[in-house]
Amino acid sequence: MRVLVPVVAAGLAAAVTGALMMSSANAATALPQSTVAVGHSTTGAAELKQRIAGAVAGDRTPGATTKKSAPTAGAVDGTKDAKIIGGSTTTISAAPFMAQLLYRDDRGLAFFCGGAVIAPTKILTAAHCVKGYNWADYGVVITGSATLPDAGGNTNGAVAAVWRQWNYPTYNSTTLDHDIAVLTLDRAVKAAPIRMTTAGDTVSYKALTNAKVYGWGRTSSTNENVSRTLKTATLPIQSDATCSRAYGRGFFKGHMVCAGKPATGSDAGTTSACNGDSGGPLVVGGRVVGVVSWGVANCVERGAYSVFSKVTSYVGAVYPRVEDANLNDDHRADLWLRRASTKIGYEKYSTGAGFGPSQPGDNRGAVNVVLQTDLNRDDYQDLVFRDSASGAVYWEHFVPDLEGGEGVWATKKIYSDWKTRTQIITPGDVTGDYKPDLLSVDSAGALWIYPGDGNGAFGAPSKVSTSWNQFNSVVGHGDFNGDGKADLLARSKTGSVGYLFKGNGRSGPQAFAARVKVRTWNTFNTLVAPGDVTGDGRADFLGRTVAGSMYLYPGTGKGTSEIFGTPKVVGTDYKQFDIIS
Repeated sequence: MRVLVPVVAAGLAAAVTGALMMSSANAATALPQSTVAVGHSTTGAAELKQRIAGAVAGDRTPGATTKKSAPTAGAVDGTKDAKIIGGSTTTISAAPFMAQLLYRDDRGLAFFCGGAVIAPTKILTAAHCVKGYNWADYGVVITGSATLPDAGGNTNGAVAAVWRQWNYPTYNSTTLDHDIAVLTLDRAVKAAPIRMTTAGDTVSYKALTNAKVYGWGRTSSTNENVSRTLKTATLPIQSDATCSRAYGRGFFKGHMVCAGKPATGSDAGTTSACNGDSGGPLVVGGRVVGVVSWGVANCVERGAYSVFSKVTSYVGAVYPRVEDANLNDDHRADLWLRRASTKIGYEKYSTGAGFGPSQPGDNRGAVNVVLQTDLNRDDYQDLVFRDSASGAVYWEHFVPDLEGGEGVWATKKIYSDWKTRTQIITPGDVTGDYKPDLLSVDSAGALWIYPGDGNGAFGAPSKVSTSWNQFNSVVGHGDFNGDGKADLLARSKTGSVGYLFKGNGRSGPQAFAARVKVRTWNTFNTLVAPGDVTGDGRADFLGRTVAGSMYLYPGTGKGTSEIFGTPKVVGTDYKQFDIIS
């Protein structure tokens, strides 16, 4: 009989100690700066170092489950568990995306997991490393180092705390199904992110495709010592049929993938992920295709394989976590508005079912476009606005104080003389590199993509197509059809027909698929797409009537005419605002 046990580090104190014993802006002064308070805070260096030392000194193993499941014929007998045995050491320059996740709480519970940087503040890891633990108060993440910290909490890497945590909603700690999670850091890190594979990818999972796994986990089945230096190993992807024969009902086709050659029963001849490698990436072609989830006890039982969460099945759920910056830091998209009579800017925070009271900000009388975005992926919501007089476009962003101070707002001009641009859109990452882009429609009706470089600057634009002047509104913020790629919504001038343009994750003429009719929006004078308002991971849509009623259309994740659910009124006093984003 098998006991399902995830692949977490077994006792950091023993494991790490054993490993150590084995080795000796240009501001636009004419335009206002935001005065809106930012709720996002950071944790000081002294506290982070203390957390690291506490985690290294820990001596418990979390995540073990007790439910036993009977194997089917031919299934491997043993305990679900995981690590890298075999393989070789590597450098952080070869895997700059690797992250060390250390945890110790006030109960003395301590453990270690791996993870992958998929955006400057986002770490992809396993749900069994996240679910049930308070990472904001007790966790720490290290990037940019191939070496584990010492017992004093010292590291040559960059250290960050966790601001938010998310795990797949239906993660099952008994079966380890849906074992995938994202940690949002309290600051942006410089480590080069790695992309996830795309939704619907089958090529990367073809049997015997070589994949690389990375981690600091156990290096032997006979002791608990982890590797002080980052290791990697090459594992061949196995077919679903092979994985099912090995693990029977414990393997969930479509949600899991297994890899490696059958274990030999001992360290000799076995290459496998092991304890401490949990949450680390399985990489094919420079993209994450799997997240280390589980294996057998001690990792070398004859005939066993390492098992990973199958990332292609979760891209649609994970992408909204990469694209979830909002005005008050609660995972739900908010509204920015300007009152027509006073030109004062306001924020309305989502409650999940609607919006709260208006929060006043500063005077925005000098602008005629305001858009929400997060151009530098630091998890603070930015504003892009256009100066009415000059047509210049500016990026306003928050610069946090990494020692817990208040931080400041900075403004940078990104384009000059965009007076004649009929549409400006900030939909997120259109080109597929996880860096938010800027789009515009020129006076001739051509749609252009300005690829973001992640710091408020942009590369050379590429033309998508012409004839976009047939639309009187083009909006977008996030992924409407659940495939992990940013999309657009547009309304025709004739007939007020609403269309979905599904993103392909590319630039130029191939950026969007053929349009799909989704609704007729002839009752609205303003279309708004701020992102995921309800907090369910799906991008939503809002429309304001001439009379001032705001309707919320909840996203369904379907890329068809059923893309939105039944609309409901979320307010009737929106007539007073002349800019809404």
